[in-house]
Amino acid sequence: MNIFKQFRKFKKNAKALSPVIATIILIAVTVAVSVVVAAWMGGLTLGFMGNAEQCTVSNPTYVSAAAVNVTVQNTGSATVTIASANIDGNAATIAGTTAITKGTSQTLTITFASSTLTFTTTAQYSINLVTAKGNTETVSYTYTGAPSA
Repeated sequence: MNIFKQFRKFKKNAKALSPVIATIILIAVTVAVSVVVAAWMGGLTLGFMGNAEQCTVSNPTYVSAAAVNVTVQNTGSATVTIASANIDGNAATIAGTTAITKGTSQTLTITFASSTLTFTTTAQYSINLVTAKGNTETVSYTYTGAPSA
């Protein structure tokens, strides 16, 4: 027997993939590709729309034993509005303009809301500012006491 006859005999005996199995495989591949494309498009949508509000908080400086100034710089493409603040989880009040337009910075005075709370010398504090859209920006502050005159 020559090789071509053996190959034809082998090809006649080979079973093809069932049309049902082939259809299931095609549907599975289509679903997998659509999930990947949907995740990619969702990421693009959040990148273009969800992150328009961005700011950085820096430069905490002494005001009093219960207050500190912080500089908030708007680095996003929309106005940032500071909705609330807290110092180490304690409610704080904000003095100053809380709406910061694109490309500008503003100094805000953050004060403990309770008159019984004050900063402790050499302690480190975490100051959190929450924007109107729910983004949180944090800066650390170490209170070293009142500056000497």
